[in-house]
Amino acid sequence: MSRKAAVIVAGSWGTAVASVLADNGVDVTLWTRSPEQADEINRERTNRRYLPQAKLSPRIRATVSIEEAVRDASCIVLTAPSGAMREVAARLKPFLSGSELLIHAAKGLELGTHKRMSEVIAEELPQFDPARIVALSGPSHAEEVIVRSPTTVVVAARDREAAEAAQDWLINSVFRVYTNPDVVGVELGGALKNIIALGAGLSDGLGFGDNAKAALLTRGLAEIVRLGRELGARPMTFSGLAGVGDLVVTCTSRHSRNWKAGYLIGQGRPPERVLAEMNMVVEGVRATRAAYELSVELGVSMPITAELYQVLFEGKPPRDAVESLMRRNRTHEMEELTLG
Repeated sequence: MSRKAAVIVAGSWGTAVASVLADNGVDVTLWTRSPEQADEINRERTNRRYLPQAKLSPRIRATVSIEEAVRDASCIVLTAPSGAMREVAARLKPFLSGSELLIHAAKGLELGTHKRMSEVIAEELPQFDPARIVALSGPSHAEEVIVRSPTTVVVAARDREAAEAAQDWLINSVFRVYTNPDVVGVELGGALKNIIALGAGLSDGLGFGDNAKAALLTRGLAEIVRLGRELGARPMTFSGLAGVGDLVVTCTSRHSRNWKAGYLIGQGRPPERVLAEMNMVVEGVRATRAAYELSVELGVSMPITAELYQVLFEGKPPRDAVESLMRRNRTHEMEELTLG
């Protein structure tokens, strides 16, 4: 097996995954749209915009040519944001045979279609067997992965051999990788937890305490399970790394851009200004719109998501949204969780 991989694109997570592969003896080509960024990576071994503390392995080489990036690569890792995934996959189509191992690490849903990233990729890259497209998720902030802080993730594919191949490429002594056959659950867990992280940040920005955040995480998980079950996910998946694990880290970590955006909004900053000033994509905003629209379409109760939707897109004051949640009709916890 060739030990050459391509990582598309050179953001924070793409750079972190490239470093994991390089640590495993893989020669990695990292694709970026920016000639300046490619030159910095190749000359200085840094990617200061996204991971200023990192010194990159000499095994990592950057290029602005997507054809060059994937040439002779046996493993392709797509780390593009959800909003760019379809375009990036379409650009890759002429240069891939379909025999490569294809992994994506995007945690989002496509606006309009509400499709998961493996579905988007399968549509744009029909030469690949959809069952062999692997999703990578779990509690894994790039800022910690790049400094080799112990991290545990999950890779999911319907084809067990593909998931285990991804596991073999990525696993090492500080980056532990589990496999899971539930692609739907793993992808939805990664996307929907960003909504709850926005809410956790908003709660903190309003000055509420740990009680409020614990309730938000718990009831937020119930919403994720309800929508996931309706879309064909296995509920137990949300008890694992792609569910509870990713939910906890994204709602509590200083590295979480979704938490940070929610925090600034909770402090009174207009959502559109917060998003304009963020250096990186805030996937939770897109996920809130997609999940809200799905919940309405499918008749799934997602009150936290609905209130966040009103804050983000309809101008509802954050404090009023919390008050609306607290004044909901009384119900039984387990009955609501079980019956939706």
